Amino acid sequence: MTKQEKVNFIINTLYKLYPEIPVPLDHKDPYTLLIAVLMSAQSTDVRVNKITPLLFERADNPYDMIKLSVEEIREIIKPVGLSPMKSKGIHGLSHILIDKHNGEVPKTYEALEELPAVGHKTAAVVLSQAFGIPAFPVDTHIHRLMYRWNLTNGKNVVQTEKDAKRIFPEELWNDLHLQIIWYGRQYSPARGWDLEKDIITKTIGRKSVLDDYYKKKKK
Repeated sequence: MTKQEKVNFIINTLYKLYPEIPVPLDHKDPYTLLIAVLMSAQSTDVRVNKITPLLFERADNPYDMIKLSVEEIREIIKPVGLSPMKSKGIHGLSHILIDKHNGEVPKTYEALEELPAVGHKTAAVVLSQAFGIPAFPVDTHIHRLMYRWNLTNGKNVVQTEKDAKRIFPEELWNDLHLQIIWYGRQYSPARGWDLEKDIITKTIGRKSVLDDYYKKKKK
């Protein structure tokens, strides 16, 4: 297969598997998505989706959020981990949204990345999922699969994002990043990986990854 044929195979397979694409984090608007994504760092979406309703019951907008103390936020979100940093970030960014952005979530990387506890990936998720602006947020699943599929050297997520944006058509980025995440979770996980169920890697995977997999299977 040529590189383009491989890319087409990935796109077509993912659209067959995920014609409707669920968004992993529950939210109702850009602000609640921003908070949910910030909370998901080094945690699972399932855990975040259990805790966000408790937080949003108290405060689902920046004006109500700043009425809570950092300690109160921390107490609610403790189960998702890294709560000291995340609670400060949520409180701080809510203040900035009110002071600088009329309480609205901004629509640019620059403005989003100026907010405390908001990195490039969080900004990309908000731009793509809240505003439909083309972005390609790279999480651990996408980073792993892009390497397994021989589409990036996998040295870091910055390089993986550049490669993904170069390889895939811009109008598909917002769908594809979610489809790859779901595919990675269901068919190509880091642990307990069964190549027989992973049709994409089995068909177009990096030779060294496939060789390594079969070697381990023989042991």
